[in-house]
Amino acid sequence: MTTAIRYSITSNDCAAHVFDVTLTIAAPAVDGQVLSLPAWIPGSYMIREFARNIVRIRAESNGKKVALKKRDKHTWQASPCAGALTLSYQVYAWDLSVRTAHLDQTHAFFNGTSVFLRVHGQEQQAHVVDLVRPIGDAYKRWRVATALPELKAKRYGFGSYVAGDYDELIDHPVEMGEFALATFDAHGVPHDVVITGKVPNLDMTRLCADLKKICQAQIAFFEPNSKRAPMSRYVFMTMAVGDGYGGLEHRASTALICARSDLPVKGKDEVDEGYRTYLGLCSHEYFHTWNVKRIKPAAFAPYDLAQEGYTSLLWLFEGFTSYYDDLFLVRTGLIDMPAYFGLLAKTVNGVLRGSGRRKQSVAESSFDAWVKYYRQDENASNAIVSYYTKGSLVALGLDLTIRAESNGRKSLDDVMRALWQQFGKQFYSNKGGLGVGEDEVDALFEQVSGVKLKRFFDRYIRGTEDLPLQELLAPFAVACADHRKDAKLGLGIRITRGSANGDAKVAAIYDGGAGQRAGLSAGDQLVALDGIRIPAAGPDSLLTRYRENDVAQLHVFRRDELMCFALKLKIDDAPQFVLTAEAKPVAALRKRTAWLGR
Repeated sequence: MTTAIRYSITSNDCAAHVFDVTLTIAAPAVDGQVLSLPAWIPGSYMIREFARNIVRIRAESNGKKVALKKRDKHTWQASPCAGALTLSYQVYAWDLSVRTAHLDQTHAFFNGTSVFLRVHGQEQQAHVVDLVRPIGDAYKRWRVATALPELKAKRYGFGSYVAGDYDELIDHPVEMGEFALATFDAHGVPHDVVITGKVPNLDMTRLCADLKKICQAQIAFFEPNSKRAPMSRYVFMTMAVGDGYGGLEHRASTALICARSDLPVKGKDEVDEGYRTYLGLCSHEYFHTWNVKRIKPAAFAPYDLAQEGYTSLLWLFEGFTSYYDDLFLVRTGLIDMPAYFGLLAKTVNGVLRGSGRRKQSVAESSFDAWVKYYRQDENASNAIVSYYTKGSLVALGLDLTIRAESNGRKSLDDVMRALWQQFGKQFYSNKGGLGVGEDEVDALFEQVSGVKLKRFFDRYIRGTEDLPLQELLAPFAVACADHRKDAKLGLGIRITRGSANGDAKVAAIYDGGAGQRAGLSAGDQLVALDGIRIPAAGPDSLLTRYRENDVAQLHVFRRDELMCFALKLKIDDAPQFVLTAEAKPVAALRKRTAWLGR
């Protein structure tokens, strides 16, 4: 295949964590080709400046050096040349995350946004990538995992792959190495499960069976009649580590990171907390195949990866996805109703714990993601609200409201399917598609549901009020009780281990708590309470000997200076909501069954 844009990527020294990339442009711009690397990656709303990892770059044409001029922090311009232009550059890859690139002697992983320079003016050309095996016996057993279509390479093999344009090129992460691999079919679409990292007794059979339930349910959710998926192939790629969690969605794959203890073990059939968390992560990223990868806010249609793309709708794209991820676990029977209500209660308590929810709406949180949510500091809980977690409660509230007021004839499911039909279904075939406008959401929700929702939007999405969850859940035979009255004494702080000596360090201070009133600050190293050393886990075990309104002397180190505070103790007012299924009335049970599918 002849093409104007061709890349080759390998590593001549994996131990140095450096990818060697060659880019050949058959017909560069006559006035000097402009090239750049994206500043951010879709799905992670923070300027990351991937170009900072380019450690060496040069250009040549017809065997002669071509001058490169740096125009800004991620853009270069080559001098005009008569023939094909070839760039050779190295990318440092030592970020073990789902967002960038990582390379050593055990595996290689990259997102295209980290390694593939954009050829300005030729983004719509076909882009070919030659994946080259590193040289050496240690790499002979390496395979390739990616949803990028093969050109001359065989499935899972090194060789040439092809993308229809630059946008597609950077939307297919690549994993190379020795990995566990299994495949299952979901409504006619092959799904690969790739696990990198040592995981003893990994139960791939069970993992595939469980993921198949999720994938088939979500495909049927958006296309109940045809059950047709929007991709011809899908890849779950997971890096298993000692302790980690994260995921990033792509159009036909997802990159995940998890603790190896979260993955299923042969001979153990229970769904423990770790495995449930991993399944929820997979469910979340898979739901993004529709919601945000194809149903997009107008600000992302198309993406401008050179600068921030502002939208106030991330509560819809991330928050709703966070609602449906666990909902599909209970609808498919992977977890039972008590487990689902436990997860829901955890979200409720987490949202209500921080006073930031009273200061920032989820619409504002969405817009400020670039400077607030993705750049959280020790005061975040007191200053911002998460469009993920409160966004999921907004989705819950809308779902229950629509179901109740339409007498079960409509639900949030209908709204999601309408968004898919109107905005998402033809996205890639339209080469950019039609994004959801900021001012279109209210009307669409009301049109599809037949329910007046402006007051809901004004109070809970554009406003900062807490959702009336007890009122919303009651018609569905779900009790919502706050057990805060049973709480024990607490300082209203979050603790981390401060040093190798096992000291407790204050990570965050919650508004109105005993710690804030006493004068504690984030970063303080807790030393002693009334002369007794505070253990690494924090002061809770010591507080059992005190009563509310007792005053204790608290010693801390701040900037290596010993300080003493008079601490007036109070009951920790952290929310402790518990959700339980009720056994009656029958009408409510029917509504609950329609909602949860159980």
